[in-house]
Parts: sequence; C-alpha cells; structure tokens
Amino acid sequence: MRPLIIASKNQGKIDEFKDLLHEYDIEVKSLLDYEDLPDIEETGTTFHENAELKAKTIGNLLECPVIADDSGLMIDALEGRPGVYSARYAGEETDDKKNNLKVLKEMENVDENDRSARFIAVLAFYRPGEDIIFKEGYCEGEITFGERGKNGFGYDPIFIPKGYTKTMGQLKPYEKNFISHRADALHQFKKWLKKHGL
Repeated sequence: MRPLIIASKNQGKIDEFKDLLHEYDIEVKSLLDYEDLPDIEETGTTFHENAELKAKTIGNLLECPVIADDSGLMIDALEGRPGVYSARYAGEETDDKKNNLKVLKEMENVDENDRSARFIAVLAFYRPGEDIIFKEGYCEGEITFGERGKNGFGYDPIFIPKGYTKTMGQLKPYEKNFISHRADALHQFKKWLKKHGL
C-alpha cells in the first residue's frame, strides 16, 4: 500500500482526509505518526504559501508524497478576517472556543443580511523533486449570532453553509464532507490523482 502523509496534527482534519481518501489503495498517515518531526511555523502571508511550506518541509524530511492544506474562514464584514490567521485568531495557542467568541464579538452589530462568509482550503501536494500541485476549495455561507452544534471543529459551530439552516457544527460528518471546502479541494485533487497516480 502506498503511503501518503497528511501534514497535520489536527485530528479532526486528519479524519476528514482519511474519510475522503478511503476509496484509494493508500496508507494515510499524519504528523501524529511521527513523534520527532519539528513543528512547522506558518510564516506565509497566503494560504498557498503556508500549504506549500508544510508540504515541502515534511516531504523532504520523510522523502515521500505529502499533502498539506492551509484553510480558514474569510468574513466579508471583517474585510476577509480571520483569513490566514484563522487558527490563532484569538492568540497564538489554538483555541476554537476563543476564536469563535472573538468573531461573534466582532460581528455582534452586523446585520443578518451582511454576515456572508466563506471557508477556503488550499491543498498542496508534493513529491520530493517534483513541482508542487495546488487545488482550491470553497464553501459559501454566513456567520450565526451564536454557537450551535458540537460536531466538527474550528469555526463549524458559527458557520451556516449556503442552502442550509444548520451550522457545520450541527451537520453529521458525512453531510459536512459532502459540501465542505476541504471536500471541494480534495475532489479536485482526486480527479488529478486518477490521472497521474500517487
């Protein structure tokens, strides 16, 4: 079975990748399987830069194919924030609850018709010695006035996808994986994978 490393320690994100890649004869591993790898500081100013940095660093260290993503929430009323700082919006230590509460606080006076937002995911696939492959995915929606739901992770409890009345945090995993930004990007990657192989 061919190995593919997911350059993440986020269990929720890893589970989504595994679920979306289960049909392939691929052994999906993550950074949780490698204790001695260094933490990679996300110093890029764009999702593309951060995804490429993670994919190339891990790919060259482990000498095998790696897929990395950088993803986040972009809110129109906040001029695109939290953006690339989504994971650490409320401070350097990742804390979903604090991030959600900060967004809700900043949005408390925004009218319900002006709460449009989107999740974006940029995937970077890297095989050592080859050009990097990028795929982008989006999920349009709006920000709620309070947290709803315990499923998922990150900003899922405050984001209602377009065409739905439930937040991402209220959707079942298979429902989220059908419409999410990561699923969109991975769907494009899977089409590429069918043509080119791992």
